[in-house]
Amino acid sequence: MSLPEKAFPVSWDQFHRDARALAWRLAGNGGEWKAIVCITRGGLVPAAIVCRELNIRLIETVCVASYHDYDSQGEMHVLKGITEELKADGGQGVLIIDDLTDTGKTAAVVRAMLPKAHFAAVYAKPKGRPQVDTFVTEVSQDTWIYFPWDMGFTYQEPIAKGSRG
Repeated sequence: MSLPEKAFPVSWDQFHRDARALAWRLAGNGGEWKAIVCITRGGLVPAAIVCRELNIRLIETVCVASYHDYDSQGEMHVLKGITEELKADGGQGVLIIDDLTDTGKTAAVVRAMLPKAHFAAVYAKPKGRPQVDTFVTEVSQDTWIYFPWDMGFTYQEPIAKGSRG
C-alpha cells in the first residue's frame, strides 16, 4: 500500500501521549464517568489508556464496521451493540472513546444509541468534528492517519528525495 498525498504516521509513543492528553482534557471537564464505551477496534487502545488515567473500571465495546478494505469507507454495520444498562437514561455519565472521527458516520450511529453520552476521540477530521465533544488533534479531511497498530518498521526516504510520508 503506497502512502497517500497527506500521510500522518503516528508512533506508539506519540499515540500514548495523545491519549493521555485526551484523558487530561476529560479530567478537566469535571465529568463523573460511570463507564467507557469504546468503539472497536480503533477505540480499544485509547480506551485502555483513558480508563487507567481516569480510574474507570466499567468498559464496554460497541462494534461498528465501516472500513472494509482499509482504504474506503463503506456501509455501516453494527456487529455488537451496547448493553441496555448503559443505554438507560440515554447514556448519561457514559464516555464514548474512539481513536478518530473521520466522516462522523460511525460516531453518528453510536451517538444515536447513547445521545446523552460524552464523545471523545484522540483525532478528529472536519467532517466528523461536529459529532465529537472532546478531541486532541484535528487533521485535514484528506490526511490518512497511520496508527501504530497498522504499521511495521521500514526505511523512510528523506523528504528531500520526494517521499510523501
